[in-house]
Amino acid sequence: MNWIFYAVITALLLAAADVFVKLAAGKLSNSVALLIYGSCTFLVGLGWVLWQRFQGVPQYAQLPGAVAAGAVGLTFALVTVGLFVTFGAGAPISLASPLIRLGGLVLVSLVGLIFFKEPLTWRYVAGMLLACGGIYLIITR
Repeated sequence: MNWIFYAVITALLLAAADVFVKLAAGKLSNSVALLIYGSCTFLVGLGWVLWQRFQGVPQYAQLPGAVAAGAVGLTFALVTVGLFVTFGAGAPISLASPLIRLGGLVLVSLVGLIFFKEPLTWRYVAGMLLACGGIYLIITR
C-alpha cells in the first residue's frame, strides 16, 4: 500500500490523540495521565509483538535500533507530558495543536535537509514558507 495512505491514517490518529488529551487535561494529574498513556502504549506494543510471533514474523533487535526506539518512547512520553501541561494551562486546541504540530514539522524538515541530506527544491521552500506563515497566522489570529 502507498505510504501516503498510512500517513493520512496516522495524521487522523494524531488529531484524535490531541482531542483526547484536551478532554483529559485538568481532570487527572499529569503523572497519572502519563502512566495511563504509557500503559496503553506498552499493551499495544506487547500485543503487536505477540501477534507477530504467532504469525511467524521473526523478532530481532540491533543495539542502534533499540536505542533509537527507546528515544522514540522517551520523546513521545515527553510530548504527552507537554500536551497535558499545555492544555492543562488552558491552551485552546485550535491554537496549541497547530503550533506544536507545524512547529515540529518545520524542525524535522530541517533535520531531514541537514542530517539526512534530503533534497532542497523550490516546492519544499514554498511549503515551508507556507507552514511558517500558517503558524504565524494561527497564533496571531
